[in-house]
Amino acid sequence: MTREFYVVIEKDDDGFYVGEVPSLRACYAQGRALDELMANLNEVIALCKKADAALAEDL
Repeated sequence: MTREFYVVIEKDDDGFYVGEVPSLRACYAQGRALDELMANLNEVIALCKKADAALAEDL
């Protein structure tokens, strides 16, 4: 199942793109280019969803 997430992207003082997914706790990534950032965010989103699912099981 595919799910879409709202992403906030900013460019920092060093020229890196920094992305955050506000709907997922502690879900941040960075990249030198937008395509690198998006690839990193896809990986981080998968990890955040997995961690949230594991946390929900523990409750």
